[in-house]
This record gives sequence, structure tokens and C-alpha cells, in this order.
Amino acid sequence: MTALKMSVIAMSTEPWVTAEQVSLHLGVAKDTVYRWRERRGMPAHRIGRLWKFQLSEVDEWVRAGGADDAADIMAQHN
Repeated sequence: MTALKMSVIAMSTEPWVTAEQVSLHLGVAKDTVYRWRERRGMPAHRIGRLWKFQLSEVDEWVRAGGADDAADIMAQHN
């Protein structure tokens, strides 16, 4: 099986998690997760009335600088 195919399979079986689970994963408050989703574009998906996350997407967003303090300063000045 190719690495790409394994990646696709892993993505399709990755569980959806709540904002609370993301907050525990990152060590931040649940309100911070919702604020980052709204103001900084943290990847999230609306499922009915709930926001759900995939930790692989969140981790990629963090590594790309989405959670940096500088991003918050830039958002305040725009």
C-alpha cells in the first residue's frame, strides 16, 4: 500500500473531536479554541449545531503559525 493511500485511509478514519478535546490537546481554554476558530481560521467543521475538529488539521494549523501571538496582534490592527 502506498503512503498516499495509507494517508487517505488514516484521514477518513480519524475521529472528530470537540472543542473541549482540542483545548485539552493544546493546553488552552475552550474559549480560546472558539476564538481561534472565529478570528484566526483554526480548521473546524460545522456538524449540525456543533463545531467538530480533527487533531491532524489543528496540529498542522498550529505548526503553520496559526496560534502565534503575532497573529493576534496582526488581527487587532486590521
